[in-house]
Amino acid sequence: MPDTTPSFRPADGYAGDVTPAQAAQWVARGEAVLIDVRTDAEREWVGYVPGAVPLAWKQWPGMALNAGFDEGLRAAVPAGGKAVMLCRSGVRSIAAAKRATELGLEAYNILEGFEGNPDESGHRGQVGGWRKHGLPWKQN
Repeated sequence: MPDTTPSFRPADGYAGDVTPAQAAQWVARGEAVLIDVRTDAEREWVGYVPGAVPLAWKQWPGMALNAGFDEGLRAAVPAGGKAVMLCRSGVRSIAAAKRATELGLEAYNILEGFEGNPDESGHRGQVGGWRKHGLPWKQN
């Protein structure tokens, strides 16, 4: 991954939004922990980022908040540490970043998420996202 100038924008309630490439650089350098806040089903069926901490913000079915989120986050990220949050499209990860900030972490939302926004046909994976940018991922 080429070294680039940090590309993030500040946000209200959390440290800010970062590009997938910036998040990958921070994680590769050991500067941040990647927290994948998608559901277990999404990671299993759509794909996952090797080395990411799987910690659902909401859980399928029903999309109820994960009662163990705070505990899991505290176990994964050292106090005062930096976390980058990944979801499908960069929406749930904002809520997770806000919660992480409330817990004392420097938390960022990864723009575009894992799959990016839907294209004109409603399909994801073609317009932005972690996978589209060619960053490391696997599928079962």
